[in-house]
Amino acid sequence: MNNNTFLPPISSDDMELLLDRYQLKRIISQSDMGEIFLAEDVLLAGVPVAVKFLSSNFFNSKQLQSFASEARICAALSQKSLHIVKVTDFGLSKSGKPFYVMEYLQGKSLQDLMPIPLNKFINLTRQICLGLQCAHQGIKIDGTFYPLIHRDIKPSNILVLPDRVLGQLVKILDFGVAKFINNSATLAIVDGFSASLPYSSPEQFQDRELDNCSDIYSLGVVMYEMLTGEKPWEITNDNFAAWYQAHLSETPRQLSNINPQLQLPKVLENLVMNCLAKSKGDRPQSLTEILNVLDNIKLEVSDHQKKLVSPTKTLNTRNLTTQDKATNRNIHKHSSLIPSTSGLEPSLEKICWGLVWSQDKPIQEIVFPRLVEFENSYVTALFLMMSQEDIHKRLNSQSYNQFVFALSPHPMLLWLTALHQPELGAKWLPSYLDMHNLEHRLLVRYLAENQRYPLALFSLEPPHPITHITSAAVSYQQQELLKDCLFKSENLPNSHQAQLSKQLLKQKYKQIRAQLLQTLDCESEKADFKSP
Repeated sequence: MNNNTFLPPISSDDMELLLDRYQLKRIISQSDMGEIFLAEDVLLAGVPVAVKFLSSNFFNSKQLQSFASEARICAALSQKSLHIVKVTDFGLSKSGKPFYVMEYLQGKSLQDLMPIPLNKFINLTRQICLGLQCAHQGIKIDGTFYPLIHRDIKPSNILVLPDRVLGQLVKILDFGVAKFINNSATLAIVDGFSASLPYSSPEQFQDRELDNCSDIYSLGVVMYEMLTGEKPWEITNDNFAAWYQAHLSETPRQLSNINPQLQLPKVLENLVMNCLAKSKGDRPQSLTEILNVLDNIKLEVSDHQKKLVSPTKTLNTRNLTTQDKATNRNIHKHSSLIPSTSGLEPSLEKICWGLVWSQDKPIQEIVFPRLVEFENSYVTALFLMMSQEDIHKRLNSQSYNQFVFALSPHPMLLWLTALHQPELGAKWLPSYLDMHNLEHRLLVRYLAENQRYPLALFSLEPPHPITHITSAAVSYQQQELLKDCLFKSENLPNSHQAQLSKQLLKQKYKQIRAQLLQTLDCESEKADFKSP
């Protein structure tokens, strides 16, 4: 297609069914770039999806390639990150109109939420960084990873959804002008200046080679606006020349000058201003650097913004009595069972010492997972109950884990942790997670996002306090497996055969135990924990 081509509007046939699967219901939004429709996936019992069509205006082959590339990029990246809109299908309508299918998201643009309180700012910004970091790490093509940059980070391309656990979940949209840093042998992407003027980097205006630092500059503008509700510069004329002058020559206003009542930690203001540096060499060089700074800011926020952030609050202390708190403090201070380190960062370990045994669980030797609130996010933890004698024996155990996913007949995950000690053998801690259960999906989500998970050991003897905290690592490969598990299970219908999948995983569990025991050179297997 070398010449411009006219795309017909949506026909009555298209409104009936696309690809014998997607039934269009109504239009959601419309712009010069295209239309988005609400549809139902009839193969998945009417699950709502969004269908994006390329604009009905004239278009050329490059625009069509860009549209197809946007779909492929989002499909690949959304398998790695929860913070990128998920694309699941691509095709042509009966009238020849290109479209792709994506998850149906009901939320608000980041623009509609500004300015944003400090505690929510840290939570949302961290999620934006995680999504962008995934893009910057790249897409695997023919065995090689090709990093890419978004090139149009702005509030209207960031959707914020209500979320049962996070409170607010970020999704990054519109990779239509994304660009691979290494262009050779990659997907076709539209070149040229295509970004939004207020959020474009100086190097975009100068048509210079772009890298991660260009997105980081745009993120700096977004962060500034999130905190203040205003742009870093006062612009009288909203045109190319005015924004060119601002980005290349004008110094951004200090955040404290916009609203002195913000009382931002100095390290946060420095972070935002560094992202807005004219020279890309003066900016943070990666999203990892920004995430590290944000993690440090959380600690400062806990000291300076106690009214906004409550880092000691957990999901499991709602019914904690004064006596329970005193008991846990006493054990934390005096118990000889407490090791010098749990393998967790100190602030998370501190929160774990405030946990109490869940009232909905029996007092017996069992293991079960729980979400624990931690610094505006969550971590997945294992709660174990053991006798004091057993805890004493297991203090020096090493932890091992493995994840096994059953795709059919029902999506289910076996999460197996083993506490091993040469003279004692292995203590097995299996958990079976139904991947169509919302709570279980959240548990898997936060397992995939954190490099370690806590193991909280509670005493079987009254008053059943927490007496020991350790942790187990989640490798990068395991994180990728868990993300793949989430992605695949979300697109599978409910088979109503969860028990059958659980039985299959129990058989696999026996094989894993035998293999692991042989690897660990254990002579005998110890008794299982019961998994409620």
